[in-house]
Amino acid sequence: MNDDPGSTNGPAHRSWWDRLGHMFSGEPRNRDELIEELRAAQANGLLSNDTLAMVEGAIRVTELDVDDVMVPRAQIVMISAEAALPDILATVVESGHSRFPVHGEDKDEILGILLAKDLLKFIGNDEPFDIRTILRPAVLIPESMRLNVLLAEFRRSRNHMALVVDEYGGVAGLITIEDVLEQIVGEIDDEHDDEEEPALMHARAQGEWVVSALTPIADFNEETGAAFSDEEFDTVGGMVTAEFGHLPEVGEETAIGGFLFHVTEADDRRVQEFRVSRLHGES
Repeated sequence: MNDDPGSTNGPAHRSWWDRLGHMFSGEPRNRDELIEELRAAQANGLLSNDTLAMVEGAIRVTELDVDDVMVPRAQIVMISAEAALPDILATVVESGHSRFPVHGEDKDEILGILLAKDLLKFIGNDEPFDIRTILRPAVLIPESMRLNVLLAEFRRSRNHMALVVDEYGGVAGLITIEDVLEQIVGEIDDEHDDEEEPALMHARAQGEWVVSALTPIADFNEETGAAFSDEEFDTVGGMVTAEFGHLPEVGEETAIGGFLFHVTEADDRRVQEFRVSRLHGES
């Protein structure tokens, strides 16, 4: 077997796979140890940051209840069954949502779910409008339901929304399949969300950051207290690549100015992301 440290068959690689095999050998392991092994895989370049984040998110949903992520009752856009069609259309347009709980005399009396698309046939004609005739059944779930159980239920029933009820049967909140998936894959933007530029770097732990190669050196200095010059290079990626003297691959690392730059994402054209840590003893 090749023991070249740069080879995927090297000692570090074997060591990680040995630990992974041990993890699945049937011996008891707690969740923290599992996450530690996954993070070791990411550090060795076997998992990307995005993949690690999704796996950690999938583990996290088994620990969260519906009431941890639901939209609280006060923020739910509801429609009264007695509302006139023009008022309902105005609510749909203003909110930008596609599904709405419809209530009777009070907001705890949920009659069903209105899909905005079901209103189209009533626009521009004289057909009598009765919202009760187009409502879909509402799914009611308890606050204590686990997110992973709810996700399985959403998939089984093909529903996208559920009303959360408290122990007295009153509406406590609302949750959608998007709310659950965001716990796994991160924020999901749609056409109604305000567009924001993704952060180029963020702190991961004390003295450690995840840094995009496109991060301006001036921004890196401001965030970390470093004093790198930006006269020759504008971005962290350009500076670090020049220090390597070649296009670095995932897993390579180099120390510059009191910081260790570890390549976590790269392709055959450019480096994309680093894990940066302050070297011991550096302030």
